[in-house]
Parts: sequence; structure tokens; C-alpha cells
Amino acid sequence: MSARRGPTPGQIRRRRAIGLGIACIVIAGLVYLALGATVLAPVDRHGARLVHLELDSRDAGRRLGVNVIVPEHTGQRGRRWLLVFLHGRSGNESSSNDDAFASLPALRGGRAPLIAFPDGGEHGYWHDRAEADWGSYVMDEVIPTVTRRFGIDPHRIAIGGISMGGFGALDIALDNPGRFCAVGGHSPALWFEGSETAPGAFDDAADFERNDVVGTVRADPNAFGEIPVWIDYGESDDFRPYDEGFVAAVEAGEADFTHHSWPGGHEGSYWAAHWPQYLRFYTNALAHC
Repeated sequence: MSARRGPTPGQIRRRRAIGLGIACIVIAGLVYLALGATVLAPVDRHGARLVHLELDSRDAGRRLGVNVIVPEHTGQRGRRWLLVFLHGRSGNESSSNDDAFASLPALRGGRAPLIAFPDGGEHGYWHDRAEADWGSYVMDEVIPTVTRRFGIDPHRIAIGGISMGGFGALDIALDNPGRFCAVGGHSPALWFEGSETAPGAFDDAADFERNDVVGTVRADPNAFGEIPVWIDYGESDDFRPYDEGFVAAVEAGEADFTHHSWPGGHEGSYWAAHWPQYLRFYTNALAHC
């Protein structure tokens, strides 16, 4: 009787390859399941819905998207509240949607504002300038369109934003006194001098001077009028010295002013952690406007 032969080297290699392939499939499946439970999982919208609009903007000279979050409890048409929220540099109309949805439980089932997120270009900085009239786009196109479409009370509108959008919200509120129920800058991109600004933020020195938020408030600490004003920034944020300069300028007046400095930097995780506080601030201001 002949001895039973073992597997050949080629067979061993094939078996190892098959085993490795099966292991890879199993690992990939486990990774997908983990992602499905976290990153890829649908965002809990807490009864709200997302509506996407497209605007052929004359002021910006292009077609732009606007995302609108419509919470479950908004009140009757004509009496609804609106928060206009401006994104940061390189963002778009979708940048903060998930954070806004996640913050809705902070209102504990109470009435919530609709939240409009307009696309403001990669680095338009939300003011009227050579490339586009971004501030006019918000005031003359975004707000009227959303107000008509969703039955907003035109006297119950707040504005806020993150980084570039934080600057834009403060700048637009200063340019339109009495138009908003509240304004908030979350890690706003502010500077003291035109020479310090980020590339592309302004057309030139004259453009900066026309939109110098800190300089405007230093000259008139009550420039925002009677509306509530909010600012927050991370303790390790590069904009902290400028934001603190803004705080000092506003505190020299009599504004209804709230400011916070929390641990963190100029980053998405910082803003996501504080969206519930942001939403409570705007909602309370709109309720008492």
C-alpha cells in the first residue's frame, strides 16, 4: 500500500489564499456593520424634515442651494420663526445640517424655529464685494424666499453662523439694524487689521474697512441695538484674541450680550458639541422678540 501524499506547495498556497480571502470578507463585514451603526447610520431627525431649494441668485450671479430644516412643531403659517445659519469657509448648505438635527431634543419638544442654511460660496465671507453681493443675497433673496415658502413671521428672524459665517452674521446684523431678533457668532473669523485677514476674505483694505466688525463695535458698543448678541470660541482657537477683542468692545456698551469660551479649537467637533446651546439661545430670543 502506498503512503498517502500531503498537499503540494501549490495546493497549500491556494488554501492559504482562500482562507485569507474569507478572513478579509469577514473583517469587511464587521467593519461595515460597525460603520452602519455609527458613521453610515441615518441621522435621527427627531420628527423634522429637510427641504432643499435652488435659487437663481442675481446678487451672487449663480445658482445656489438652500437647505431648510422644518421641525415637527413650528406653529401656524405666518407665525413661524426662522433662524438663518451661515456656514464657514469651504462649507455649503449641508455643512451643519446633522448638528442641527441632533440639537433639536435640546428644546424638549417645544416650539422650534425653521433653520435655513444657504450656500455662500467657498470663501465669499458673506458681504457685498466684487465677486458677488453675498450680504444682499441673504437679505434680499434667501430670507424673502424662505419666508414666503414656509410662512415665516417676518418679524421673528434670527441670524448666526460659524467661523466665516459667524463673521457674516455679525456683519449683516450690523448692516441691517432692527431686522433680526438675535445674532450669534460661533468662533467668528474676526480681525483687528486688514493686513491680518485670511487670503481671499476681502477684496482690499477698503473692503475690510467697510466690513470691520470689531472696529464698528469699538466705535459704537451699542451698534447692535437692543437685540441679544452671542459669541463663543474655543480656548485654543486661533481667532480667540480677536474674538476677545470683540467681547471687550461689546461689554463697553449696554448690549444684551452672552459670551462663552469653552475647551477646544476651530473645528467641527467643538461646534457640534455646542449646537444645543446655540439652538436654545436663538429659540429663546425668537420667543421673546
